[in-house]
Amino acid sequence: MQDVLSRDSFPKGFVFGAASSAYQYEGAAREDGRQPSIWDVYAHIPGKIVDKSTADVASDQYHRYKEDISLLHSLNADAYRLSIAWSRMFPDGTQHVNPKAIAHYNDVIDALLTKGLKPYVTLFHWDVPYALEKSYGGFLSPQIQRRGIDFGVYAEACFKAFGDRVKDWITLNEPHAFAFYGYGVGLLAPGRCSPEIGNCTGGDSSTEPYVVTHHLLLAHAKATEIYTKRYKASQKGTIGITLDSKWLEPVSNSKKDKAAAERAMEFELGCMLHPVTYGEYPPAMTSKAGSRLPKFTAEQKKWLKGSCDFIGINHYFSVYVKDKPNNIRVKGDLLSSPQTIYQNAYYKDLIGRNVNSFFVVPFGIRKLMSYIKDNYRNPVIYITENDQDRLFKSVLNKPCRSNTVRLIDNLISSFQSDYRRDGCRVQAYFVWSFLDNWEWISGFTVRMGIIHIQYDNNLKRIPKKSAHWYAKFLNKKH
Repeated sequence: MQDVLSRDSFPKGFVFGAASSAYQYEGAAREDGRQPSIWDVYAHIPGKIVDKSTADVASDQYHRYKEDISLLHSLNADAYRLSIAWSRMFPDGTQHVNPKAIAHYNDVIDALLTKGLKPYVTLFHWDVPYALEKSYGGFLSPQIQRRGIDFGVYAEACFKAFGDRVKDWITLNEPHAFAFYGYGVGLLAPGRCSPEIGNCTGGDSSTEPYVVTHHLLLAHAKATEIYTKRYKASQKGTIGITLDSKWLEPVSNSKKDKAAAERAMEFELGCMLHPVTYGEYPPAMTSKAGSRLPKFTAEQKKWLKGSCDFIGINHYFSVYVKDKPNNIRVKGDLLSSPQTIYQNAYYKDLIGRNVNSFFVVPFGIRKLMSYIKDNYRNPVIYITENDQDRLFKSVLNKPCRSNTVRLIDNLISSFQSDYRRDGCRVQAYFVWSFLDNWEWISGFTVRMGIIHIQYDNNLKRIPKKSAHWYAKFLNKKH
């Protein structure tokens, strides 16, 4: 008889939780001193968001955090992954910390701990203060990460205010996606790209994604340097980074297709994971990007190398990759475009069940974990996001659908049955998302929460069938 999957199927101390982000959840866009981020500006540009919505209210967690924390506690979760709104902490982007923001996040952290929920806190989840974007271009400028300037100041303010209770810090969320979709194809804020790529007000898709990637890495290094030197010993915490990655499966066993998949993995995952592990960019990037890829100084390499106590992985879907025939042409010479970021590789097909924009397959997460173990010194891994989206119309008046239940069960079963056998050091799993929320350019048209929100009924929270499954799975009384 097959064993029933439960919390007891995992080692003692394995953490299960749910994830969120400040901009997608909080709302209160102009309250208590908060000033706009790049997303506040971008979301108000006509035509950028599918349903013309904004996150001015979002899920209103800023006002309803106590209710939400009690709800998460009722699901038997261990932890909550949240982010801090940079433009709430530093409304002008630098120097002047907002005491009301510190008071609010202190209240949130204390409320979590009172319910026995461990906070995992992300410093940057795509919401650059608009003041910095307007002043010098945000992450396009090295000023954002220079010693003592802006991101380092912000990070240290968070360590100082919350580090006595927050023991797990994440510097950046999905920096690859932020750089590629924000500066390569212009689909995310700040919406920059070359004219031939999309309808952007400015940008250079061949260079800017690399520049932004570089500055993000240096910002991460600065934050980890500050934490390691000044706070880690006394606060006894850990610090890492969260990276997004598909699993890229070669479409055949041919040498060319295998090499194409490897190049694709180096550009997608390795662009961040290689530097924070080895202090330099992966070979495929250095050979293919050439002079477009900025260089690290010896001092920067020192602080990047081995800079993470853990690696967070956001994984949603898997894709077949095939070597690109020479007769396939792309627009211009754009190393950051979908066709060329994988340099002579292209996507043949998406694998798995089609769930709106994501194609889900359980073996992808297992193969991805093994790939990281084999290529990146077997780090401690937290699955910091994992789930599917669901079209709004498919859950309207039906908040208890079972597809997500099957998916989560299959995904957790897949990596549970294999990661210990494979020797992977996976130690935490966070479902995305805790609540239905404002899902970037999709607005409210997709539903990714295990808690349904009735946007037309005072944002009433209703647990979906997936929430009931998760609560039963996490029941400590087995």
